[in-house]
Amino acid sequence: MIAPYEFFIGLRYLKGKRRHRSISLNTFISIGGVTLGVAALIATLAVMTGFKEDLRDKILGTNSHIVISDRTHDTMKDYRAVLDRVKQIPHVLAATPFIYNQVLLTAGGSVSGVVLRGIDPALEPTVTDIRKNLVQGSLSDLAKPPEHSPDGQPIPPGIIVGKELAARLGTFLGDTINVVSPTGTPGPLGIIPKIRKFDVVGIFDSGMYEYDSSLAYISIGTAQDFFNLGDAVTGVEVKVDDIFQADRIAKAIEDALGFPYWARDWMKLNKNLFSALQLEKMMMFIILILIILVASFNIVGTLTMIVVEKSREIAILKAMGATRREVMRIFMVDGLVIGGIGTIIGIPLGYFVCFLLHTFYTLPSDVYYISHLPVTIRALDVTVVSLSAVTISFIATLYPSWQAARLNPSEALRYE
Repeated sequence: MIAPYEFFIGLRYLKGKRRHRSISLNTFISIGGVTLGVAALIATLAVMTGFKEDLRDKILGTNSHIVISDRTHDTMKDYRAVLDRVKQIPHVLAATPFIYNQVLLTAGGSVSGVVLRGIDPALEPTVTDIRKNLVQGSLSDLAKPPEHSPDGQPIPPGIIVGKELAARLGTFLGDTINVVSPTGTPGPLGIIPKIRKFDVVGIFDSGMYEYDSSLAYISIGTAQDFFNLGDAVTGVEVKVDDIFQADRIAKAIEDALGFPYWARDWMKLNKNLFSALQLEKMMMFIILILIILVASFNIVGTLTMIVVEKSREIAILKAMGATRREVMRIFMVDGLVIGGIGTIIGIPLGYFVCFLLHTFYTLPSDVYYISHLPVTIRALDVTVVSLSAVTISFIATLYPSWQAARLNPSEALRYE
């Protein structure tokens, strides 16, 4: 426990005398180092957290929270029974079937390989943000029944493509494109690819180049017919009420459905990406903590100078009965004050830097898909940074405090 006199003496030692103004200057430099370190850490972690959450929201806007598939087959025939059972599981908000396959899209002289997803236009918006991502067209156009033109020719079914994919193919709303399935029908010379015309009835913008350039949607009925699936689907998409509990809910779904059903949450489906982002955030924290470590060397130098300059006062204190621990606590107070003041100033400075970055730092939207830096300040990050700064400042006091505590009063006062 720090006694009042130890705290008072510690603060006095930080001020310095007129003939030793360098001690007071070093104190301000040490506080400034801690302040800049804390502010830089808070701003960097906030930007990295913002990018991670922005990426997560875009991924979950296009994909569901949980995907259920069959371990033993590529398709699922009893998906209606699966839907009924899944919707009864706690924390499940919605579920819908889907079909997933790879095809080629051709328009004019352009060809592009994409992922074609068959969806239920009525249920898909309850699981993903497809309706919100649509920038042209309507989702309801996918559900239109087969029609014929006045001359008796069948009207092609609808397809929704990504913004980048439409630009690559040179297609616009209302244009016709060809969908080529590599898994076609057997012929005398081998497999004959299946080709079908589709009308572009919608263009979506998810905010991620990977999705906008390689994803297209058709109705689930059209997909079943095109891929010769009958009444089967690829799997079931599920939306839950808490994305951070998706792994636990996926386990509950697996337990309820039993073998051979396999439920994977969004974290498992994107494990490599989010693990890399988390590792990058951790490495940046370790690298930027070096700023505070540099400031800690200033604290060591400052306190060492104070010990040398105050050796006479320390000797008098020990001669009056001050113990080694009490002397050590005097200089530990100095380190904690430097670290505490630096942290207290650094936190609002970090918030201010985040405000400036988010408000005034603009990005080319055609390159990054965002016009401003996404900044998210987490209370946990601020707490970890603050505790790290104060802890490093405290550790920096140990050697100067020990040096002061082992001072011999008779040696210090011999020539006084």
